Amino acid sequence: MRLIPKDVESLWTLFTAPTVWALHFLACYVTAAVFCAKAGVAPFSFEAMRLALGVVTLVALSGIVLSAYLAWRQWGFGSGDPPHDEPTRKDRLLFQGFATLLLSGLSFVAVVFGAVPLLFIGACQP
Repeated sequence: MRLIPKDVESLWTLFTAPTVWALHFLACYVTAAVFCAKAGVAPFSFEAMRLALGVVTLVALSGIVLSAYLAWRQWGFGSGDPPHDEPTRKDRLLFQGFATLLLSGLSFVAVVFGAVPLLFIGACQP
């Protein structure tokens, strides 16, 4: 039994990792901005917010890793070297898999950089 269906190799996979990064970025910064704007009113502490956003970060990173795995599989597990510039379906799928893998790596790094402030900011500044 296959855990990942074979037909996931579509153009939508190209946008998965950047979309996960964008949603993570919005979740982190909107949550922190609203929490700090309403300081003292929130029913939870700053540490609880940091912990929740840490969980959101781990979920985002796991989604990006899954996207990277699917891209690596679509690329043929690295069996074909770029450039994939022939006008064939095979080269198009290899190029798409390689491009998706690169976007997944970039999105992974962007999520990590977006989460770094959670480690260093100890409280909201008035």
